[in-house]
Amino acid sequence: MKRVKKGERGYLQAQRRILSVRTAVLFCLSLAVYLLGIWSTGSNKNLLTIVAVLGCLPASRSAVNTVMFFRCRGIGAADAEKIAPHEGGLCRLYDLVFTSYEKNFEVHHMTVTDGCLVGYSANPACDAAACEKHLKAMCAQNGIRDVDIKIFRELPKYLNRLDALRAAGTEAQTTRTEKPERAQEEAAEKQARLVSLLCAISL
Repeated sequence: MKRVKKGERGYLQAQRRILSVRTAVLFCLSLAVYLLGIWSTGSNKNLLTIVAVLGCLPASRSAVNTVMFFRCRGIGAADAEKIAPHEGGLCRLYDLVFTSYEKNFEVHHMTVTDGCLVGYSANPACDAAACEKHLKAMCAQNGIRDVDIKIFRELPKYLNRLDALRAAGTEAQTTRTEKPERAQEEAAEKQARLVSLLCAISL
């Protein structure tokens, strides 16, 4: 089965399946060790009980991660179908979840250029302004400057921005020969750094 990478559509669903299985296996292993200790000694007062209890720590951590992923629904099929015709030629990312000390931000679709980062969230609990502030802080901490960040809550406005970015990209492509090669390389590098950063700081 093909592994769904972070930033691809379906990543959240895939992680839910993987973490659910992992959590069940870890708890079952701890239970098996505990029962083995009782079976071999006739009591739970043995070393294997301690091993079983310690084994619950990674299992509990996995359970917490599983719950977090189940709280995030991912992009809806209807939204994905509406976005698809508008994203041609753009660098795009799906189903990213950013966490801060105060809030979590579920962003269903993002588009990245060298100096522009726009996203769309259909989650009513997502605070767009706080998400923008958090992403700007993350960019600054990682030495990425001059990035225009905008998170949309309304799909039509987001689609209009995608169309504008596509038009700007087409215009830039026609005048690419006029730009110095070094400038083109720097723009591509900045875009790659933005994508790497977004994937690194999301769940």
